[in-house]
Amino acid sequence: MFDRLDRRDRLRLVEFVCSFAWADLEIQPEERVFIARLIRRLDLDAEEDRQVQQWLERPPRIDDLDPTSIPPAHRRLFVEAISGLIEADGEISAEERDSFEIFQQLLID
Repeated sequence: MFDRLDRRDRLRLVEFVCSFAWADLEIQPEERVFIARLIRRLDLDAEEDRQVQQWLERPPRIDDLDPTSIPPAHRRLFVEAISGLIEADGEISAEERDSFEIFQQLLID
């Protein structure tokens, strides 16, 4: 399923996932594990991995994240990946839930 994404969209996917990991202002260990597995599955190169590590230290700039820029063909994949992340630690915070609902609404409209 990830093979349909080009390199740019693969990195964009991880950027969105990292932004959701920061929704409650801290990244849980289980979320880090989820992101590490995602990086391996997406076969990111060393430079892309460094970028992801920066997003794990400081959240991605919210101004750079526009859900409507996600190609329609990939939106379900993004939703599924983010859903997996917010469920990774077994606890969905109100911030994560609210952000996810808004994200889904933006993709539908």
